[in-house]
Amino acid sequence: MEPTNTTALAQEPDAIPKDAYGQPLPAGFQRVVQALNALGTLWIVALMVLINTDVLGRNLFHAPVRGVTELVSLSIVGIVFLQLADTLHSGRITRADVLLQGLQKKRPVLAALLHAFFHLVGALLMGTILWAAWPTLWESIRIREYVGAIGDFTAPVWPVRVVMLVGLCATLITFVLLALADVRRAARVRQMRATGHGA
Repeated sequence: MEPTNTTALAQEPDAIPKDAYGQPLPAGFQRVVQALNALGTLWIVALMVLINTDVLGRNLFHAPVRGVTELVSLSIVGIVFLQLADTLHSGRITRADVLLQGLQKKRPVLAALLHAFFHLVGALLMGTILWAAWPTLWESIRIREYVGAIGDFTAPVWPVRVVMLVGLCATLITFVLLALADVRRAARVRQMRATGHGA
């Protein structure tokens, strides 16, 4: 059996599983994150219509749409969390790729394990934020927190907090599933190196 050439192994298309980003997730969970992303996009379209209606109303009819500022400020937060999981799954989340790209060619097992570590840290962060955000949601419901001014326009805050929690849960699950995919990729690379595949 010839010794395995790690560089050739990393460069051969079928030798190493592709990066977990953009790949199908267990139980079709990528459809969930894509649906959340689509919902966020529709929300953006609705905001654009609302803002343009407000601008036209102010300039043409001297009748602005009430609550636009408040709704936009709330919506931005909700949209970010709705689209966060799909941003992660598609590989567009902020990260340093220089080291990982170099390792992917020379040390693919280490690169996969570092990816897994990155995703596990991300999952831990999402879990911490979830833990802190849950009591805030209940408090917001209890005190009937709102934005705006009574007599002019008011909007409850708790629906956006619910959207935040949904987005955080989806992102946490995505981090965990990506970490598992990275571990499986590392195991497969080790197996191929042990059997001399891709030499």
